[in-house]
Formats: sequence, structure tokens, C-alpha cells
Amino acid sequence: MQSVQEFANNISTNIERVIIGKRDVIDLLMVALLCEGHILLEDVPGTGKTMMARSLAVSLGGSFKRLQCTPDLLPNDVTGVSVFNQQSGQFEFRPGPVFVNILLADEINRATPRTQSALLEAMQEQQVTVDGVTRPLPRPFMVLATQNPIEYEGTFPLPEAQLDRFLMRLPVGYPSSVDEKLLLNHLQREHPITLLRPVPFRVDNTSGDSLANGLDILQELQPRVWEVFVDESLQEYIVRLVDATRQHPDLALGGSPRASLALFKSAQALAALRGRDHVIPDDIKILVPVIIAHRLVVRPEAELRGRSALVVLKDILEKTPLDLGVA
Repeated sequence: MQSVQEFANNISTNIERVIIGKRDVIDLLMVALLCEGHILLEDVPGTGKTMMARSLAVSLGGSFKRLQCTPDLLPNDVTGVSVFNQQSGQFEFRPGPVFVNILLADEINRATPRTQSALLEAMQEQQVTVDGVTRPLPRPFMVLATQNPIEYEGTFPLPEAQLDRFLMRLPVGYPSSVDEKLLLNHLQREHPITLLRPVPFRVDNTSGDSLANGLDILQELQPRVWEVFVDESLQEYIVRLVDATRQHPDLALGGSPRASLALFKSAQALAALRGRDHVIPDDIKILVPVIIAHRLVVRPEAELRGRSALVVLKDILEKTPLDLGVA
């Protein structure tokens, strides 16, 4: 069977055929995928957020749907609806776009809170309940939501309860000048997304070698993430970091226990992606800004002094000791 590192490298390399110069963001995307987590992509338009989601779905050989969020979008437009069939005399369920492997919720903050909440059960329980009937979603299931951090007119900010459901909040960022020039040449003729194909994985079975798609391999590898060793001193470090957000005077709301678990499992996934069977302190430090920042609420008076969640987290990382003496 494929190793986690080999699997992630093959998928990431395939995505880089479309998304140029963003390997660090793609690696974090793979971490979330291994953790069965969801990602909020927050950046200005035109930085490749939609193409990244499509490229991931194609590379895995999974299904992909794009949900364009608008103020008139209804919850049933997300989860599905029961329609009466006159021929059979019964109601038939027509699944919504949430029944998919990779769901892109584009400009999620333009949907009303009622519609945003329709995603909560799907993101947390990987199921939806319509007309009293609970239906499981395909596995794996991942939500990649996008929002524009600049334009807020006509938007509905995501509440803290829903932000907490996202494993990470990632900025994509502008490409470097070199990468942007390469991008221009890359897109001169046909868009590379139209040429992208699923990554084939060779597996051994009783009848000899055969090929499998990324979805099958992913579901075999996801349980391996839990086997990555996390020393007790690093577990204590994670707890101290999250607890420090609850005690910090500049924060009105600190990280929840879900934040601790997210940091713990993501560190395991990042270690596996790097080819290690154990977590090191740098794994945790790299992940803290993208996993913890969006779960925090900065006090208004601190914001007036220019203190953001990322600035506070940098302060916490500098002041929280790593006690390697824990037995």
C-alpha cells in the first residue's frame, strides 16, 4: 500500500500542474484531507481558490460540485428536497450538491445564516437530515469554502460556531513574479484543468498489480494518521498553547477543546506527510496560525491598538515554553 508521504506527494504534484508556486498551501490542503477536515480559503478574487478545489477533486478521482452562495440561496438548495412523483404516488428525494466528495462553497459569507447553518450537520456529522430522514454523505467528504476578506457589503459574517467547524483558514496569496510569469505562459492556450487527470495508484492484490484511484487509497491511509506518535511533552505543549488563548487579555474568546484536537491531529498528519512516524515541535508551530486564528475573537479595544488574532498567536508562541522534561 502507498505511504502517506508518497500519496500526498503524488496528489500535490498533480495539483501543481494547475496551481503554480503554492506548494505550501497544497501541503496544508493535504493535511486537512488526511484529517477529514474542512478548509476556509480566504483571499481576494483571482488567486486560484476555485481551481485548487477542482484540481484536488480531479486528482483524487472524486466527485466535485460548486455551490455559488447568494442571499437567495435556500437550505434545500444545499441539502436536497423531496419531490412528489405523480406516477408512483410517492415523494422522492433529490439530493443537493452536498452529496459529493469535494464541495466548493463559493463566497459562503454571501449566503444567509439560515443557509450557512445547513452545512453545519454535513461538516460535523458527515450526514444530512431532510424531512426527518438522515442520509449519510459520500466518503471522503470535504468542504472548501471561500470568502473575500476585502468586500463586506451584502455579506453575512460566519458565526463563531461555524468557523469552529473549519479545520483551517488558509490565505492563498499572490504568486511571486517568477511564478506569475510562468502562469501566463501556462495559460496561453488550453486551461490545464481541462487536461488534468486522476492520479493512478498501483496496488497489490491476489490477482497481481492493479490500479486504484486516490479516493480508495485515501480511505486506507486516513486511519494511519492516528498512529503517528506524539510525545507527552508535545501534548502538554498543545494544551498550554490553546489554554493561553483563553487567558490572554486581548482575546474575548479563546480556542475550544475542538481547537486542541484539531492541532493534535493535524500535527500527526503533517508529520506523516513529511515521512516521519512522530511529531516534532515545528509541526505544531507551523500549524498554529492556520488552525487557531479563526477560532479566536479579539477584544474591540485590542483591535483599535492594531492587535489581530495572528499577532496575539505570535505573542503566545514566543512566550509559551516547550517543557521537554515531561515524562
